[in-house]
Amino acid sequence: MPTIEKAALFGAAGAIGQALAPELERRGIPFRVVGRSRPKLEAAFGNMAHAEIFDADLADLRSAGGAARGIDTIIYTVGLPYPSHHLHPVLMRTTIEAAVAMHVKRLVLVSSVYPYGVPRASRVPETHARQPEARKGKYRKEQEDVVLDAHKKGQLATMIVRLPDFYGPHADNSLANPIFRAALDGKTANWIGPVNTPHEFVFVPDTGPVIADLASCAECYGEAWNYGGPGEINAMDFITRIYRAVGRGPKYRSVGRGMLKLMGWFSPLYRELPEMLYLQETPIILDDSKLLHKFGAVHKTSYDEGIRKTLDWMRAR
Repeated sequence: MPTIEKAALFGAAGAIGQALAPELERRGIPFRVVGRSRPKLEAAFGNMAHAEIFDADLADLRSAGGAARGIDTIIYTVGLPYPSHHLHPVLMRTTIEAAVAMHVKRLVLVSSVYPYGVPRASRVPETHARQPEARKGKYRKEQEDVVLDAHKKGQLATMIVRLPDFYGPHADNSLANPIFRAALDGKTANWIGPVNTPHEFVFVPDTGPVIADLASCAECYGEAWNYGGPGEINAMDFITRIYRAVGRGPKYRSVGRGMLKLMGWFSPLYRELPEMLYLQETPIILDDSKLLHKFGAVHKTSYDEGIRKTLDWMRAR
């Protein structure tokens, strides 16, 4: 088990960074939280004893190098809006160059299911082909390739952790969290694509301990690792459970390809969504048996408990 003397969370203000930071704090591991907005970082991490606030522009090599200086492990959790997905490999190249220059030993990329493309199995293991057809999947695969190539070249040890859709505290940019908001407000929830296909979600606080365990596992580097949700669930069941938890009957509308294309005339975000509909029509369910074999019991919050905790968090804000 490598000793993480000091970690850096690149993109710390996102949902995964805010799930991982409390776990590093609990373990007594000093860590640097890196992001573009210092006020956001101070609001999220200012009361953590082991956190160091560092605002940086990861598109700038000098700034990224400053964020990496004195760090032995970078955990990269940078999220980008759909119209900016082409920057994923660009920012990663800058990060790798900065990490190598600053003699960083390890880098963990938190990725998604996008690089797999259309699934060719009911459950998708790490050995599944990565053949994305959507542009955003290609950008994510290119990002992963940059990370894996750095390990192959011996520049630093790297790994990839792939997650499905997530929900919960600080995940307001997710597919799921707007459903909770709609349920609390008594409004109609929007769902992209069909509601009767299998899906999976991970409760975002569950990701912190798993990522920290993997980052601390020397033999886990040089590979990709899946971490899936507590089980399959279709969107209709998920939506229904959320509305019932607030004492209401489900109210939703399913937005299909035609409507998305029409909405795309007026919104850059909606213009990016049609190519991702395959994830709802032929969903990817992650096979994380390799992770479970490695670490044994891995905690996965049930959907009902995660829904209750997410609603409690939203009500408290």
